[in-house]
Amino acid sequence: MSKPLKGISLPDQQGEVVISMESNRVAIHRAVRAGKLRKLAPRIYTSNLQDTPEKIILANCWQIAGAVFPSALIADRTALEQRPASDGSIFLITESRSTDLELPGITFRPRKGYPPLEGYDMPFMAGLWMSSQARALMDNLRPSRQRTHVRRTLTQEELEAFIEKMLRNSGETVLNRLRDQARTMAPQLSMEAEASKLSAIIGTMMGTQNEPLFSDLGVSLSKGLGYDPERLVLFEHLRASLAAHPFAERIARQKSTYLPFFESYFSNFIEGTEFEVKEAYAIVFEGVIPQERPADAHDILDAFRIVSDPVEMNRRASNPKEFIELLRHRHSVILAGRPDKNPGQFKTQFNRAGESLFVQPNLVLGTLERGFELLSTLQHPMARAIYAMFLVAEVHPFSDGNGRIARIMMNAELHHEGHERVMIPNVFRTEYLQSLRSLTHNHRTDGLISVLDFAQHFVSKIDFSDYPTAVKQLNECHAFANPADAMGSGDKLTLRKE
Repeated sequence: MSKPLKGISLPDQQGEVVISMESNRVAIHRAVRAGKLRKLAPRIYTSNLQDTPEKIILANCWQIAGAVFPSALIADRTALEQRPASDGSIFLITESRSTDLELPGITFRPRKGYPPLEGYDMPFMAGLWMSSQARALMDNLRPSRQRTHVRRTLTQEELEAFIEKMLRNSGETVLNRLRDQARTMAPQLSMEAEASKLSAIIGTMMGTQNEPLFSDLGVSLSKGLGYDPERLVLFEHLRASLAAHPFAERIARQKSTYLPFFESYFSNFIEGTEFEVKEAYAIVFEGVIPQERPADAHDILDAFRIVSDPVEMNRRASNPKEFIELLRHRHSVILAGRPDKNPGQFKTQFNRAGESLFVQPNLVLGTLERGFELLSTLQHPMARAIYAMFLVAEVHPFSDGNGRIARIMMNAELHHEGHERVMIPNVFRTEYLQSLRSLTHNHRTDGLISVLDFAQHFVSKIDFSDYPTAVKQLNECHAFANPADAMGSGDKLTLRKE
């Protein structure tokens, strides 16, 4: 039940929210009569005459807390979530008041407890303090019951998810430091048992202890099959979009002799291995390896060996283990000419492309396996192809060659069902990469689906049975144009009219 606020002023009385006190009471009443202030709650007024009380109080919740609960410590679930709970609860530790204060949209729920520990807990705004992460983690391991409001502390399952995210984003060094801090702080807070349990949970997630865990994520991580939960949300989002999309049925031509060559050529061009098409032809069909670029030549040749092998391209995984084996085998072939890139071996260090930070090395296997479970639910070959490509590209499981192997996995899905393959010509590179980034960062699925559907349609219009004919038709459609040059000239990839 709400209690009237005591007459305590905010630090900035010229701000949006003003709290009535003895010295300003008359001025506030005059301002209310003049229409310059309005009342939000007992003794709380605002100069904002448009927004709802809930919106105003939420925007100023920390300033209000600092005025009503001087030097209070933000604690329990609020200290980890860094925002009000789903029901508007904000949990605090104070040395005096322990009665809830209900306001429109927000309820402050103070409890008595140990004051902030200097050197660990941190000064916050409006004179408040924020619990250190070590203290907040221990606080959230204390018993708590949900009454008429949200639980004061996270459940252990929720806490394990929080710790897993810290481990994924910050690494073991940071979590070990928090364990040490918790052990140091615990005697001062009478939380030795909580510090011990916290250490055991973290150790189990790292695979060094055997504490019972409650979350699927934590159990998987402790078994060495940890996965990236945020990526799985993204994969499910893509899966749902693909399952609902009405794809065209583009059956592969009976004779496409030179399609694998152009597939290998363009796929390597995307990754920066640039040759004139006649040079690439000499490498693949005449065995001419340029002395100054032998590794680049093998990139094209080794990719061609995979995509031109109908038996290999017809192989499709029926379970996660087979998917991993296929992925590693194909990668070992396309990177055979670059032994320094660990062909067929998953990465051991972070990798990134621009702003995109890919899945952590220790989460690659689990993320791929769980991602495959979603792939197995898709029926249409094109839906499966797009999903398989994005799954591999987004996980980025290898130190190099991820784009090429992702596109090979895509086309293997199509080849298995006798559907036309997808090829990304030079001029279409920018659209393709932008659609990947849009899905990664903005969860936009329409761009990637549209780009790859158009690319497959484009392939279906080209006669790959004869090399000179294919080159002529690809030139007519601007396929070989450099993306940067094409932007200036206005050239775009066009569909050939038959």
